[in-house]
Amino acid sequence: MEGMNIPFLSVLAVAGLGLAGVLGAEVPNVVLVMTDDQGWGETGYYGHPVLKTPNLDAMAENGLRFDRFYAGGPVCSPTRASVLTGRSPFRCGVPSHGYALHLQEKTLAVALKGAGYATGHFGKWHLNGLRGPGVPVLGDDDHSPGAFGFEEWLTVTNFFDRDPLMSRKGEFEEFKGDSSAIIVGEALKFMKRSVEAKKPFLAVIWDGSPHSPWVASAEDRKAFAGLSEGSQHHYGELAAVDRSVGTLRAGLREMGVAENTLLWFCSDNGGLPKVQPETVGGLRGFKGSVWEGGVRVPGIVEWPGVVKPGVTELPACTMDIFPTVAEVVGLPEEALLKPVDGMSLAEWLRGERPEKRGRAIGFLFQEAGACVDDELKLVCTDLKKGKFGLYDLAQDPREAENVAGERPEVLARMKKGFLAWKSAVEESVAGKDYPEGKVREGEPASRQWSDDPRYEKYFEEWKMRPEYEGVLRRK
Repeated sequence: MEGMNIPFLSVLAVAGLGLAGVLGAEVPNVVLVMTDDQGWGETGYYGHPVLKTPNLDAMAENGLRFDRFYAGGPVCSPTRASVLTGRSPFRCGVPSHGYALHLQEKTLAVALKGAGYATGHFGKWHLNGLRGPGVPVLGDDDHSPGAFGFEEWLTVTNFFDRDPLMSRKGEFEEFKGDSSAIIVGEALKFMKRSVEAKKPFLAVIWDGSPHSPWVASAEDRKAFAGLSEGSQHHYGELAAVDRSVGTLRAGLREMGVAENTLLWFCSDNGGLPKVQPETVGGLRGFKGSVWEGGVRVPGIVEWPGVVKPGVTELPACTMDIFPTVAEVVGLPEEALLKPVDGMSLAEWLRGERPEKRGRAIGFLFQEAGACVDDELKLVCTDLKKGKFGLYDLAQDPREAENVAGERPEVLARMKKGFLAWKSAVEESVAGKDYPEGKVREGEPASRQWSDDPRYEKYFEEWKMRPEYEGVLRRK
């Protein structure tokens, strides 16, 4: 598997070691935090004109900050699939939002559960094939977090805001307050129980903010009083997210496990176009596009005592998370389903950062595609027409100048590589990667939750909730 030293990994797995063992540390806890629709420019450390993020700034100062971190796709569900599998979301049955992750996929949660970890998921799920507003995941949903290795889960299907109705393994619970604070608080309770049981833990915390419909507290809106009402709520939600990051980091320190916890923060896709000040830090495009503004997101890894603080401009992506954790923990090669599109960044974490990434990052979304190969990026906005552009991100991070005509040999090389990768992904879509050689029958694709008999009976009750007003759509 490219990017990982498999023979060495296998020996470490047998010995119960990984990068942590080599460094003389215990097997680390793993906490993965992801926001929903936070653009690359929406952090204090990138100099946002109105948003302050002191806790993310502190995390970036104390960890490894990725200035070119990429989501697995330009919308939410694909990126979530890429985190759990290390693979392009197209391979997994998740080409767009509201598609179901194939049950035949191997996930990070299953792998770590098998290695003795306690596993918990908190917040937005959106991998069970349901479109529409976020509603509690039913206990008999065969694509719930529990089906993919999470022993504990408190989730909703999609976006959620203040005072959420959530599902704890199928049991509905009403909560009051900010959703970011709620899921971090519940995750910390799970972590504390794991620490008391002397078990390492995987905690996946997927926020519903700052996804619309935005509902921030009056207090969090105050700092943005000069903005439009929608933008006030949007940035108010991000202020609450940052505060929850501070609560999380403080909680890890209070439990005495911060030094041995790998904490990874990112967003699920690029920023939104109608929010002011703009969300993508001057990049081209927004959520839903394969331009930088649609797929480049904030990214930070903190692991005190192990990760050497610094900044890297090498490209990395959400597909790298599973391979990295696999090497850190010492999971066996078979823990990941091949082919894997990400690569391990374990060397980067310990300060041995290469001059080049050395492995391209591919994107597919609807009729568009792109490929990031270190400083170069290939873009095609219509794969049927097949017209490709080439951009030098080192010289032109805003993708303003197409240099394809000036570098025909580079264009031809990158196009050939991208099309070969795309062809391999299409074989995966057909199920070639699975032992059965095909996608299992009965896998759901994408549907409105109000069309699913299991969820339909709750429709009348759920649609009365204020956060769904104006966004519910029935067929």
